[in-house]
Amino acid sequence: MSIPTDVASLQIMAHVYKRESLQSIFNKTVESLVEQVLYIDWVGIYMYENLDHKLVAASSFEDDIKWECNGELKFPIKNSMEEEIGMMVVRSRQPIAFDVTDVSTLETIAAAIGQQSFAN
Repeated sequence: MSIPTDVASLQIMAHVYKRESLQSIFNKTVESLVEQVLYIDWVGIYMYENLDHKLVAASSFEDDIKWECNGELKFPIKNSMEEEIGMMVVRSRQPIAFDVTDVSTLETIAAAIGQQSFAN
């Protein structure tokens, strides 16, 4: 089990359940994951606006390590009608950095963000 990912998810979920603003939740998500999980080097949240993918929060807007990463996970953000409204991208410079519990925890975070986006 990935304890750092679980700690980060508790911080994020507390923010979600306090019904903070959506931008605040996005910022807390990227901040918590990069600060708490040593092998997560970059996190970005994209929201879809028509056919455009807009980066609304990132651990670094200048350097997204896209070409340096050895591991990348993408999680759809869906609203309550199960429509995909965005994507959370998590990148690591380390090969084989993520385990099954990371995937499950990050899926839960993406789902919570989607549900909160509908509430706002």
